[in-house]
Amino acid sequence: MERSGLFVTPLSSVIPALIGLLVVVLANLPVEPLGGWFPVPLFALMPVYFWGLVRPDLMPPAVAFGLGVLQDLLSGGPPGIWAAAFVAAYALLDTQRDSFAGLSGLGAILGFGLSMVVAGLTAYFVSAFYYWQLPPMMPLLLEIVASIVFYIPVALLFGVVHRRLVGARRGDL
Repeated sequence: MERSGLFVTPLSSVIPALIGLLVVVLANLPVEPLGGWFPVPLFALMPVYFWGLVRPDLMPPAVAFGLGVLQDLLSGGPPGIWAAAFVAAYALLDTQRDSFAGLSGLGAILGFGLSMVVAGLTAYFVSAFYYWQLPPMMPLLLEIVASIVFYIPVALLFGVVHRRLVGARRGDL
């Protein structure tokens, strides 16, 4: 099938998971893109949210969990923190998909922001339980803000990939 000048193959169905994998790896490279002035955004949650919203058949909870486990392994933190956070954010998205799908513009960014807050608070409380002390809240708040700001261009990029390579529904493949 031809769409937008590109040939769509069965490989299109794994593009969201592959992009999620690539984003997790890139986000954990030992590079400070913001020069250490601001925490690195949680890029790994962005494909989970975007494709969990627009194509949940291609970003099921198991993939979200797998990306969270990979984030845990590559970030060097205690195991399970980001896996739990990604699953919690996905659960919110799954229960509120109709509400989130109807959002556009600023509302869509706020929908991601709510998912980011759920993921951040889940990671915060799992970390607190793991270490038996409350971590400082300011790094989490800054990471949430950075993630929301950086989600805007990332979502635009994902939208192009979605329209040109993935397709609107599975039957298009």
